[in-house]
Order: sequence, then C-alpha cells, then structure tokens
Amino acid sequence: MAFTFAAFCYMLTLVLCAALIFIIIWHIIAFDDLRQDFKNPIDQSNPTRAVRALKLKLWSPQLVVPEYCIHGLFCLMFMCAAEWVTLGLNIPLLFYHLWRYFHRPADGSEVMYDPVSIMNADILNYCQKESWCKLGFYLLSFFYYLYSMVYTLVSF
Repeated sequence: MAFTFAAFCYMLTLVLCAALIFIIIWHIIAFDDLRQDFKNPIDQSNPTRAVRALKLKLWSPQLVVPEYCIHGLFCLMFMCAAEWVTLGLNIPLLFYHLWRYFHRPADGSEVMYDPVSIMNADILNYCQKESWCKLGFYLLSFFYYLYSMVYTLVSF
C-alpha cells in the first residue's frame, strides 16, 4: 500500500466535496425558502429592503464563486495526478460553471443570482432544479472519489 499524489488528491477531494454538498444544500434551502415566502417588493413598499434581503438570503458571492473555484481545483488536481477518467467526469460541470460565471448578471459584481429576476417563478424553478442536479452529481462524485481513493491506495 503506497501513498501517492493521486491518493492525496482523492483524500482532499473527499473533504472539499463534503463542503460542496453543504453549499448546495444551503442553496436548495434558500431557493425553497424564497419559493415559500414570496412577498412582492412593490407590495412591501420598500423595494431596496427586499433586494437586500434577497442578497443576504442567497449569499451569492460568498458561496457560489467558492463552489466554482473548488470544483476547478478538483479538475486541476486530477489533471496533475493524471486521473483522466475522473477529470473527464468533472469537465462538463466545469464548463457549465464557467458558462454560468461569464453569463452572470451584468452589474459588474460577483453576484450570481440577480435579486430581481430570481423572483420570477421560471428562473427560481430553474435554479432549484440546477441545485438538485448538482447535489446528485456531488453525492455520486463523493462515493466515486471514496472508491477511487481506496482503489488507488490498495493497487500500489
């Protein structure tokens, strides 16, 4: 049994994948909370307060950009470790993250979800489905990384 760079990458990826699962669960809860507690900002007669509340609820710059960076780190580590199958499984989501990042709202900030447009039911449904799909992907990835780590440790 040998400890290789690939085994180290899988161990680090397991810990970071748990963090990604937490982030995605946070997003699912936030989107569900927005869906259940919908209040029209115009009816509240204080639209700036509603926008600020949505920014706090979604916590976009604090959670979305680190999620994208952590997933990019996965791909970089697996490329350096020459784990091509694992890299191939992560590339489609990496490209999707890059596409989402470069097509974020054009207000010049790091906010990934526009507080005004997120209240549109179609966009909110899309974001929630996206979060559920990412949760499924990260859960499957977690167990795949666990299996690959054990296989890497035992095979050498």
